[in-house]
This record gives sequence, structure tokens and C-alpha cells, in this order.
Amino acid sequence: MSDAPFGEVITGHADALHPEGVDWDPNRQAFLVSSTRHGTASIVDGHGDITPLVTDPDPRIISTVGITVDVPRNRLLLGYHDLGIGARSTPETNLKESGIAVYDLTTGEEQFLVDLALGPEPMHAADRIALAEDGTAYVSDPAANKVYRVDVDGKAEILADSQAISPGWELGTGAGVIGIRVHPAGFLLTLQYSTGALARIDVNTGEVHQVQLESGPIIGGDAYALRADGTVVVVSNKLANPNGTDAVHVLSPVDDTWSAARTVHHQPWAEANPTDVLPTPHGEYVLSGRPEYLFRGETADDFVLRRI
Repeated sequence: MSDAPFGEVITGHADALHPEGVDWDPNRQAFLVSSTRHGTASIVDGHGDITPLVTDPDPRIISTVGITVDVPRNRLLLGYHDLGIGARSTPETNLKESGIAVYDLTTGEEQFLVDLALGPEPMHAADRIALAEDGTAYVSDPAANKVYRVDVDGKAEILADSQAISPGWELGTGAGVIGIRVHPAGFLLTLQYSTGALARIDVNTGEVHQVQLESGPIIGGDAYALRADGTVVVVSNKLANPNGTDAVHVLSPVDDTWSAARTVHHQPWAEANPTDVLPTPHGEYVLSGRPEYLFRGETADDFVLRRI
């Protein structure tokens, strides 16, 4: 891969890659992206040049979505599910296969899979992954609208369920909780896509507290990143909710416990359907992987990382 500067817009070209998640690999000084279409993971440099990393995923992995680098343990974690738009999707796997896959960060070799089709719900779709310092992974599931906890050895359990995260959400009416991060104060912040609600979850008890959004909900909020100044930058889209907007929002808490927050910045986004946002040493980049093509039965061979 080339030693490239990181410009304002980085365009990647690959055969129907359609990445939904992105993370930063400090060892390679490059992006890592998932693939909704192929269930793989790839390295992307500052020119948009792509090098495959995970190339032959387990047959249970239809689409990879959330992607998280675990540098201390030299691991790569990928959330996987099947929404019926992956190249290897079948009626038997659609909204059934769901979990996280753990790989060697250097080689891309699979270490193990964790099945997260937990609980009685008929649909599951493990998505984004928030990583704690001890290696514990917290995984969102917008189909079952749950948050799972997975330890470093792969033991998994349900941490919080749908009614606590977002009261009134009914299974099958839209996307549930997607965006998730571990706050430095020791709790989770989770974002519910269809309602635009933000919630704070105790990592020890699973107790959920709604965060009052003084400027209103962020409908279509898909993913977010924590900034060093304590604010949160959120990307939203209208992919699964026509009331959403393609935009970047910045939230500022009213106190250290995130009992409430207000929008201090709103920026319409130039690319359609952004799905992830990532702080890097070169600035914050927003990923637009052309997911709308897949939902209308088409594919595209490009994706964009645009700096805020």
C-alpha cells in the first residue's frame, strides 16, 4: 500500500464492497472497513487503495457491519448479520445468522465466532461493537433491539433489552439500537435509529436511563464518535426511515453523567446515507458506502470517506 497523504475526500474502488463500518488501525496507519455485500474486511490507505485482510469468511458470515480494532490484544472484531442484501444470503440465514467474528489483526486469520442470536425474538442482526479497555465487547442489535456483552473469551449475555432502551418500539417496525460507544466515565451511550433516542446504560447492571435531547431526537442516527472535548459527533441518514436526514450532528452534554444533551452543530452531508464516523490522526472521517444501492437490488463499486 502507498504512503499517501489523507485528503478531505478519499474514494475507494472495489467490486461491490459496500462498507458500513470503519475503524482506524494505528499500526498500519490506515482505515479498516467492513463489507455488507461480501462479509469481508479490507485495509484502505489515504489514496483509497484497498488491500484485502479478511477474504474467506466463515459461511455463517453474510454481511459484516460494525468493525473494531483491539490493538492491545492484536484482534479485529466484526459484527455480522444478514439483512438479505449480502451476496451469500439465503432464506435460512436472513435475520437469523447474527454475531461477532474475532480475527488476528495482523493476518486476518479467524480466531472464533460468537453467536448472538440470543433471546426469544424471531429476528437478530448484531451490528456495531463498542470495546472496553479490558477487551469486553458491547454489541448492538437493531433487529432484536438489544445490547449484548461479550467477554474476551467469547462468553456472551444480554445486557439490556428493547423496552428499556427505547420504550414503545415494536419488533419489525424499523431499526432499533445501532450506535454504541463506551464512555470514558464507564457507561455505554446507545442511539436508537428509528426513534432518535439516546440512552445511557450501566455496564454492570444493564440499567438504562434515557438521555433528554433538548434539541429533539436524531431520527436516523446510525453511528457516532466520542470527541476529546466530551462532545459526541453523530451521523444520520434516511436509509431505513424517511424522516431521517443525511447529516452530521454534534451533541454536548449538560453534565458529566449525560442526563441530558443539546445539539450544538448540525451539518447536512454531501454524500447520501452516511453510516459511520471515525476520529483519526488526520481528522474525523464520515463513511458513505452506497448502501441504498443494495436495498434496491443493485451494486456500486465505490465508497467515500469524507472529512468533517
